[in-house]
Amino acid sequence: MEKYIRYCTPNLQQPRQNKLKMAYLAYHFRFIFIGLGTATQIPKLKRGNPVRTDPPAKANFHAAYYSFGTMDYIKNYINGTYVESHSSMWIDNYEPATGKVYSHVADSDGIDVQKAVDAAKSAFPIWSSMTAEQRSNIMLAIANSIEERLEEFAQAESKDQGKPVWLARVMDIPRAISNFRFFATEILHTTTYAHQTDSLALNYTLRKPLGVVGCISPWNLPLYLFTWKIAPALAAGNTVVAKQSEMTPLTAAMLGEICTIAGMPAGVLNIIHGYGHKVGAAIVEHPEIKAISFTGSTRTGEYIAKTAGPMFKKLSLELGGKNPNLVFADCNLEKAVRESVRAAFLNQGEICLCGSRIFVEKTIYNSFVEQFVAQVKELGIGDPLIDTSRVGALVSEDHMNKVLNYIELAKQEGGTIETGGKKATVTGRCADGWFIEPTVFTGLTHTCRTNQEEIFGPVVTITPFDTEEEAVMMANSTGYGLAAVVWTENLNRAHRVSALLESGIVWVNCWLLRDLRTPFGGVKHSGVGREGGIEALRFFTDMKNVCIGF
Repeated sequence: MEKYIRYCTPNLQQPRQNKLKMAYLAYHFRFIFIGLGTATQIPKLKRGNPVRTDPPAKANFHAAYYSFGTMDYIKNYINGTYVESHSSMWIDNYEPATGKVYSHVADSDGIDVQKAVDAAKSAFPIWSSMTAEQRSNIMLAIANSIEERLEEFAQAESKDQGKPVWLARVMDIPRAISNFRFFATEILHTTTYAHQTDSLALNYTLRKPLGVVGCISPWNLPLYLFTWKIAPALAAGNTVVAKQSEMTPLTAAMLGEICTIAGMPAGVLNIIHGYGHKVGAAIVEHPEIKAISFTGSTRTGEYIAKTAGPMFKKLSLELGGKNPNLVFADCNLEKAVRESVRAAFLNQGEICLCGSRIFVEKTIYNSFVEQFVAQVKELGIGDPLIDTSRVGALVSEDHMNKVLNYIELAKQEGGTIETGGKKATVTGRCADGWFIEPTVFTGLTHTCRTNQEEIFGPVVTITPFDTEEEAVMMANSTGYGLAAVVWTENLNRAHRVSALLESGIVWVNCWLLRDLRTPFGGVKHSGVGREGGIEALRFFTDMKNVCIGF
């Protein structure tokens, strides 16, 4: 059955205007009417927030998402409206925990991307000419609305991606909120440079938004990474054509509704769903999209670099990782074991920062392995909707089979399975879901394929080392260089090893502790460019020097 959302805006029936105005909300609640008369209340925006003074076209548009348990259709968000792809074709969207289709997502292509680009171009003069405070207010309203509906977003993220709902509740959705809040306030405190050239001239710099930019994010941390890209782009004054993975489109689609309610002008953010080779390629190849921010595989990153490089687009590529975790004998062993288990298996190991190669000093190797394996065996595998489940489902059947093939490869390469090593059996509604037991291998060389290629799943290897030099050598032996972890109570060693590791980020005695002010990105095959803090705002702007002669 076709479903619609109708916005009740009786006090906002004003003539259409071409720019955003500041207005007080003349009503207390909005309702989403879905299907046959059922209503869900939308949280009230606080008085003083900027809002659209003209209602959405025809005062209603197709729903982006619906209640769970029905066969839903997830549409594109273009020019402030939810629309089907021009072809009206759909992609099956699976719930990983059950292995069953639960919705359909728009199968878009270059024609839909062109519509989004046209909308973004039209919106750019409006959005870029707004003051930083005006853009900040809208972005803060978006953050507040997500926060008020945190549980709804967490449930959707878990259903779509397979991760435990508790994890989406405490990590994914709060981080998305933080992304909007951070960049909304960061733009209120930016600085520029001025240089006096003796008594001849004064030089000062300006930073201007690029125009229309493309943001492409992956399936492992859907809203977390989607907002990590679009928030700085929007804050800097750009308009955005964005693509979320076709395997995890739901929370990105939900975000469009939030942006409309918060008062974001139509066309500022456009969300196109579909396959990478159709939608992603169209974004990368479009001549009017000035920059590409991408997170995903190194192979796709190579394609983007080859395609966008000759077009002189700005590129930020956050690619794969095969991250080392170095455990020295002088560490706090209890903490190192506990956090190494977390670093290996959080989000089913589907995080580019996971420490999948653990190197342990020989004098504590046996003790570490014993404690590590014992804790891994205690990890609960099960229905992501149950809070006791520590490990959820992998995102797709194809990805599950890829990880299982790597487990077979590790056995062929001489690895010993300490625990796990096969598809997990989960009963009840998740009997056909895509679960793999957390798997620990020992006895593998640091040069084997298992230790060189990105698996991106719940598989970890533990390898002993004798000296600090050997540990650093093995850690740096892959083509990747995204992140690394070091466990030691020796401050000199911490500084020394951190400087020697070929990684974009090094955590010492911690993991996944992030300060949004710091730069983030990899070296070698893990990418180019930096995200985070002022680096992200610099990426999404062009610098201009003005020289005034005396």
